[in-house]
Amino acid sequence: MDFIVIGLVAFTASALTFFSGFGLGTLLLPAFAIFFSAPIALTATGIVHLLNNLFKGTLVRKNVDWRTVLRFGLPAVPAAILGAYLLTYLDTRIASIVIGVILIAFAVLEFQPWFQRLTFPKKYLSLGGVATGFLGGLSGQQGALRSMFLLKSDFEAVKYIATGVFIAILIDLARLPTYLLGLKNVASITQHEIALIEFGTFCAFIGAWLGAKYVKKTTIGFIRYIVAGLMLCVGTALIVGLIGG
Repeated sequence: MDFIVIGLVAFTASALTFFSGFGLGTLLLPAFAIFFSAPIALTATGIVHLLNNLFKGTLVRKNVDWRTVLRFGLPAVPAAILGAYLLTYLDTRIASIVIGVILIAFAVLEFQPWFQRLTFPKKYLSLGGVATGFLGGLSGQQGALRSMFLLKSDFEAVKYIATGVFIAILIDLARLPTYLLGLKNVASITQHEIALIEFGTFCAFIGAWLGAKYVKKTTIGFIRYIVAGLMLCVGTALIVGLIGG
């Protein structure tokens, strides 16, 4: 059952969120949180997220705006390490509550029309990188905030996707080693749980490949509401201890 849940969620989320530039981590986190504690679920989700973005990067690498990647991504790296470092020092229950509160806050904002229209001038790209990196390290939530800064760049769809993918890769490369070094119970992960992560990654690859071919950009608005609704549910479940304990 666990392989079916992880595989289906990873495949579907990766396919649907290819063009939105965010949502895979949010959709996959609750699936892993059923079987792992919140910090380990966040780490497992981050591994799938990174490997999937590396795969997506091979599909869209010719369209990256490297200047934006550097302006946004480089300041995000130390901030992501700081956020991840803070998470590793939190008790598992406290970590669940912190992640849950952040998820609910973003979910409530996503349902506000003014928030969906909110963008920031290009001069704030570096500041956006710091904020996105820190929240990405602390809670895994980086896509929605990153989008608010990149949308102001007026990129065509494929350049927006490609640039966001490589920024996400930088943040994931910064936060994941911090999780792996700092979380005490990472070493206790079993071969079965490693196989779950590998299977989720494989399914996400297939979803990304199909998403690149068949899922249209017009699904972004719909995906935003799906992701926001799930963020609200997952955040509540983490806070009350239904998952991620």
